[in-house]
Amino acid sequence: MARVQLRFSPIIPTIASFLLAALWVLSVFAGWGLQAFCAGGEVASTCSQRLDTVSTVSGLFAALAACCTVAAWLLPWSRHDPRAFGRLLGAGVLSWIAAEGVLFLGGMLAR
Repeated sequence: MARVQLRFSPIIPTIASFLLAALWVLSVFAGWGLQAFCAGGEVASTCSQRLDTVSTVSGLFAALAACCTVAAWLLPWSRHDPRAFGRLLGAGVLSWIAAEGVLFLGGMLAR
């Protein structure tokens, strides 16, 4: 039985990581999160404080994601081993998704 390997360019998960990173940075630092979750009838300062806490927790996943993506491209052993490279890039993308998910769910709860 032959094993089928799917090959795709490593640029695809790298671009996905950069786009998710940009969305996270804009949501946390450019006020997109405040506009999305705290622009209602509640006192904005209370919502803002809760969103800051959520952003901090989400930031842990974002830091992990950034480290995985950078490590995949910069560490020599990762670049020379396609499996390690793919795993690090995959872990980076999954961590960005987790960071966005925590930010979104936490923002919904902060409302």
